[in-house]
Amino acid sequence: MDFETRAIHEGQEPDPATGAITVPIHQTSTYVQDAVGEHKGYDYSRTANPTRRALETCLASLEGAEHGFAFSSGMGATTTVMHLVSPGDRIVAVDDVYGGTYRLFSKIYAPKGYEFEFTKADGVAAAIDERTRLVWIESPTNPLLNVVDIRAVAEAAHAAGAVLAVDNTFATPYLQRPLELGADIVVHSTTKYLGGHSDLIGGFACTNDPTVAERLAFLQNSLGAVPGPFDAWLVLRGLKTLALRMRRHCENARAVAEFLDGHPAVERVLYPGLPGHPGHEIAARQMTDFGGIVSFVTGSVEEATALVARTRIWKLAESLGGVESLIEVPAAMTHASTADAPFAAPANLVRLSVGIESADDLIADLESALVRSAATA
Repeated sequence: MDFETRAIHEGQEPDPATGAITVPIHQTSTYVQDAVGEHKGYDYSRTANPTRRALETCLASLEGAEHGFAFSSGMGATTTVMHLVSPGDRIVAVDDVYGGTYRLFSKIYAPKGYEFEFTKADGVAAAIDERTRLVWIESPTNPLLNVVDIRAVAEAAHAAGAVLAVDNTFATPYLQRPLELGADIVVHSTTKYLGGHSDLIGGFACTNDPTVAERLAFLQNSLGAVPGPFDAWLVLRGLKTLALRMRRHCENARAVAEFLDGHPAVERVLYPGLPGHPGHEIAARQMTDFGGIVSFVTGSVEEATALVARTRIWKLAESLGGVESLIEVPAAMTHASTADAPFAAPANLVRLSVGIESADDLIADLESALVRSAATA
């Protein structure tokens, strides 16, 4: 079946008890057993829940994975994957990662003896050595939209005996499937595009490696960072329209990026869909389109701050991937935790999560705000 069909039907057969076309929200903590140790596959909802299992089945299918695991947040998924490695292990990570990921790695795991090397997007493969046990990348990265050659990094990781984990939140499985490019684990914040409506917090990890899957299943249950059935149901509902929404996100983002490119108040536009982007050719090879996130550099911190305060349709907020358009200054918001790093987000960088509103309205709002912020600064 094609992507769109699987998003609506995989793991979502009509309820056998009632015929309900929509997966029920199994709002229960425990399950009655037929006898001691005899049950219908469910005994406690931290371990497994039918609504969560439907989500895990569907989303794993969309990523081309045999095994999928839902979590209470993207950071819950990341933390669980990090339990695959141990203190003393070396982890190579792209240096342009989500601020929360950097905070987890640098403030929680590094002090416990985990060794991290953060490197540029085009230097990940070269940074991997025989001591590396885990490679962590995003592509496109957050917030600078750098592109990592996933296949090349996978080959280098496997040659060294390391596991490659790819945070695929920005691209979603509709645009990019890292497992097909050689990745071992794919991670998502389902809060973003997969849910798509800014009304839930969730995470996900999947793999085709049965050994890794067995370990993740144990960790998911033991650590307990699982979503409630209602949040799982909301993500499952979001997946049904993911293809439609991503097509519009990409279409709008392309229009916004082209408008910003060359605008006198904008120094540089960061969007893999622009031919001049340094990662454009790699993105074109490993993605079916270029995503809904656009970042750009303004002339000064003051201009960036004035701009985000002046938009009307674009709402000043953290997060991304919802139907509504959001605007932020990463250095002061989502990536404030990287302030002490040599690769801190530029203070005059603006990140746009381009929604599915009218592209003309979004551009008009930006144009007005850019003119006024430049004049004010």
